[in-house]
Amino acid sequence: MPRSRLADLEESNLDLRVALAWLVRDDVGIDQHDLNASRRRAMFVLAAGGDPHRELDYASIAAERLAQELDTPERRVALAAALDRLVPEAAGLPSVTEALAILRGQPDLAWRSLALALIADEIADE
Repeated sequence: MPRSRLADLEESNLDLRVALAWLVRDDVGIDQHDLNASRRRAMFVLAAGGDPHRELDYASIAAERLAQELDTPERRVALAAALDRLVPEAAGLPSVTEALAILRGQPDLAWRSLALALIADEIADE
């Protein structure tokens, strides 16, 4: 992970927990077919609740559903390892370091952050 990407996050107004999860999404080992099917179902849930492009949050039913569908012990281990690998690169970036510490200390929050990142990624592609 290039440090410049983390430095850009340090200066952003993004939810760093979701942004960091997005950065490591490819390291979690989710099969593209499984991801696409689960994300499609989450988008239907999101659309059923109104505007599918509205701002998401951690209480979003769509994010909860996606998190549950994709959750496996192996994927959680992979997410934790991917976040751990960011720690040395985040040195000297206090906001990024704090967000990483929160994610590493709260695996359920990290997993939900990944689900939000995956939904945001899908919305951005539309």
